[in-house]
Amino acid sequence: MDITFNCPHCAISLEVDSANSGERFDCPFCHQALTVPTAESFVAAPVRSLMPPIESSVGVTNQSSGEKRFSVPIIQSPVSLVIQKPNKSLEAMVKESKPGMRVKTIRHSDCKESGKNLFDDTVSEFLNRVGDTHIVSITPINYSYVDVATQRLLTDFGVMVVYRQ
Repeated sequence: MDITFNCPHCAISLEVDSANSGERFDCPFCHQALTVPTAESFVAAPVRSLMPPIESSVGVTNQSSGEKRFSVPIIQSPVSLVIQKPNKSLEAMVKESKPGMRVKTIRHSDCKESGKNLFDDTVSEFLNRVGDTHIVSITPINYSYVDVATQRLLTDFGVMVVYRQ
């Protein structure tokens, strides 16, 4: 038979085999020392609904006994994040770094038209439009993508231009 009880420190619900009653251990959540209630001293609490009735709100007490219908555990220690936000892309970081900074990525695969390679012309046209004085850096890039027609992984190149607007 299992004994279900709440940690006296963090109020998290714990379930322990009755063979371990009376033993001391650390709560797996708050790491505070606690003792498992013995089977004789343990009186199972009546099952309470975790959801308040529709007409009530959180923390409403029973009018006749003054007893809370449910309780929410209060966490004293800081909780670490289980899911962390992904790192921002380089383009997003540059846009946020200084006002007026921009990034343009020109991929070789986007500059093929009717069997002609227009990569050099496209890059040259963009650089002339921005102007030498506004260019911060030009970085060559390599990337891989799946070709839709052949379903093969292809490697290609391009340039990333960081410039002031």
